[in-house]
Amino acid sequence: MSTSWHRVATTDVPGEGRVRTAVVDGRSVALARCGGRLGALENRCPHQGGPLGEGSIENGWLRCPWHGYDYDPLTGTPPEGFSDAPAAFPTEERADGTWVALPDLPAHVRTVGDVVVETLINWGVDRVFGMVGHSNLGVAEAMRRAEERGELSYVGIRHEGAAAFAASAYGKLTGRPAACLAIAGPGSTNLLTGLYDAKVDGAPVIALSGQVPSSALGRGAFQDLDLNAAFRDVSVSTATLHAASDHGELISAAVKHALDGRGVAHLVLPDEVQVQPSDAEPGRPDGRLANRRTQPSPDSVADAAVLVRGARRPIIVAGHGARAAVGPLTALAERLGAPVLTTFKAKGLIPDDHELAAGVLGRSGTPVASWLMNESDLVIVVGASFSNHTGIASYKTLIAIDDDPAAIGRFTPVAVGVLGDAGLGLTALDAAIGADPAAVDQRSDVAARRALWRAEKERRAADDRGRGLPAAAVFDVLSRLAPADAVFTVDVGNHAYSFGRYLESKGQPVLMSGYLGSIGFGFPAAMGAWAADPSRPVIAVTGDGGFGQYLAELTTAVKYRMPIKHVLFDNGSLGKIGKEQRAGQFPEWQVSLVNPDFAAYARLCGAGGETVRTRGEIEPAMARMLAAEGPYLLHVVQDAELV
Repeated sequence: MSTSWHRVATTDVPGEGRVRTAVVDGRSVALARCGGRLGALENRCPHQGGPLGEGSIENGWLRCPWHGYDYDPLTGTPPEGFSDAPAAFPTEERADGTWVALPDLPAHVRTVGDVVVETLINWGVDRVFGMVGHSNLGVAEAMRRAEERGELSYVGIRHEGAAAFAASAYGKLTGRPAACLAIAGPGSTNLLTGLYDAKVDGAPVIALSGQVPSSALGRGAFQDLDLNAAFRDVSVSTATLHAASDHGELISAAVKHALDGRGVAHLVLPDEVQVQPSDAEPGRPDGRLANRRTQPSPDSVADAAVLVRGARRPIIVAGHGARAAVGPLTALAERLGAPVLTTFKAKGLIPDDHELAAGVLGRSGTPVASWLMNESDLVIVVGASFSNHTGIASYKTLIAIDDDPAAIGRFTPVAVGVLGDAGLGLTALDAAIGADPAAVDQRSDVAARRALWRAEKERRAADDRGRGLPAAAVFDVLSRLAPADAVFTVDVGNHAYSFGRYLESKGQPVLMSGYLGSIGFGFPAAMGAWAADPSRPVIAVTGDGGFGQYLAELTTAVKYRMPIKHVLFDNGSLGKIGKEQRAGQFPEWQVSLVNPDFAAYARLCGAGGETVRTRGEIEPAMARMLAAEGPYLLHVVQDAELV
C-alpha cells in the first residue's frame, strides 16, 4: 500500500510522556512521545474503538481511556500474551516540522448508505434536517458526499425535535417530503413530537434513525431501543434495513408510503449495514405514484348542486385541503356572492381584501366569520376537518368536499359528501348548479361586518395600560409591511389567537401545528419553510414560551444564513395557560417565566435583534427587521391581557 507524508500542526505535537489526538490529512491519529521518541498510532483501540489520543502514558505504556488496555506508544504492540494492536505509522521530526506517513486513502467503495441517499434524491428528497452521531455516520458520510456533488442540502440542528418540526413544515408547505436524521435511542425518540405533528396534519416526512449494530440489537446494549415499535403509531410505515435487504426498494417504498399516506415513513439503519459495500441500483419513482386528482361521482355532485341552487345565503368554509383549489373556489364564491370563511390552518387562502373574504372561523377567528356562519342556510366545506376548533355549526345544512373519505362525516353528519379532488369537485359543482341560483349577493354584508370589525381592531390597537403593547397594534403594522410572497409560521399560544384575528393577510400561507397544537413549532417551522425556498421571505411569529423550547436553533439560522424574521411576543408567562386556569376558576399557578433580554440574546447569537415597548417604535423597528440581510428577532414587550 502506498503512503504519503503529511505535516502535523505544531500545536498537535505532544510533549514528553504525553499523548494527543491530531487530525492529519482529515484522519485522526494518536501522537505520543515517550523516551524522547515520537510515535503515531491509529486513533482507535481495536477492542471497542476507544480514542487512544485521549489516553495516558503510564510506566511507558499507552493506556486506552475506555477500558484500560495497554499498547506500546511507539509501535502499538500490546504486552506479551496479546496480539491485537492498532496500526502504527512512521514519523519524522525534521527542521521544517513533524511529519507522519499515512497510507493513501483508498478509492471510495459504494455503500448501502450511498444507495439510501441516492434513492432519496431520485425521489426528490434533497433536504435533510438532523444531527450526526455515532450510529448514523455511514449514511451521514453518504449525505456529505451528495452535498459535495450539489445534490442534497443538509441542515445540522441543535435538537432533533427541531429537525422533525422543520421537516413537517416543509411537507405542509410543499406537499413533498424532507428527511430528518437522528442517532439510535434518544436522538430518535426526540423526533417523535415533530413527527406526530406531521402525522396529524397530513405532512409527508422521511425519518431516518441510526441504530446500534445488529449483533447488539435486543440485548440491552447502550442506546438499544426497539425503534420500529417506538415509531409504529406515528408512522404510516416503519422498516429496518438488514444486510440482505433490497435497500433501494425499501427506501422507494418508504417515500411512496409517505406521499400516498400523507404521513411519516420511518427507516431504521443499523450501524454496520450503512457502510456495507453495495453495487445495488438506487430506487426510482418512475411508475410508482398515481394521480391523486380523482373526479367526484356525478351523483354526489348533482345532489350537492340541488342544495346550492336552492340556498339563499350559502357560505364556503375553506380548509387547508383547499389550498390547491383557490381558483375554482374563488370562482364559485364570486358567482354565488357567497362569503369565504377559512379555518385557521387555511388562513391566507384568499387575501383578506377580497370582497368576499370573511377571515378565520373558530377559536382564532373573527366576528365577521362567526356572524356569517350564523346567518347562513347552507355551508359548503372544502378540505376541512370539522374538528371542534373549526367553528363549523353542526346544525346547518352541510356539503363536504374532500379527497379523504375519513374526513367526510368524521365529527358531524353532512347532507352531501363529495369525495374527490377539491378543485375538480368545485369545478363540477359550479357547472352542475346551472344558471340563476337562488343565492343573494352577500358582498354588502361582508363589507358591513368587516367595517365593524376593523373599527374594533383600531380601538384595541390604541389600548394602553402601561404594561406593554397590545397585540392588535403589532399585527396592524405586520399586516401592512409583510411582503405578499412571505410565508408565516406561527407557534401555539395567545399570540396565535391574535394572529388569526388581527392579521390582514395578502394571501400568504400560514404554517402551524394544527391538530397536535404543539408549543415550540414556530421557529423550527420557519427553518423548514426557508429550506423549501431560500429566496422567499419567512416570518416566524412566536411567544416567549414556545421560542424558549428551541431558542438555541437561532444559532442554526445564523450558521446557515437563514434570513428568518422573527416577531417574538414576550408577556413573561405562559399566557394561554394562565387564561385557561382563570377560566376554570383556578388561580394562576406555575405559568410565569424568567426570560432573558431576547434582543440581546439574538445579537449574542450573531443575529439582529431589537426590543419594542411602545406603539411609536413598532413600525420603524419592523421595517428594519424586514430589510435586514440575515436572521432578525423583534422582541415585543406585550401586555398579557391585550391579546
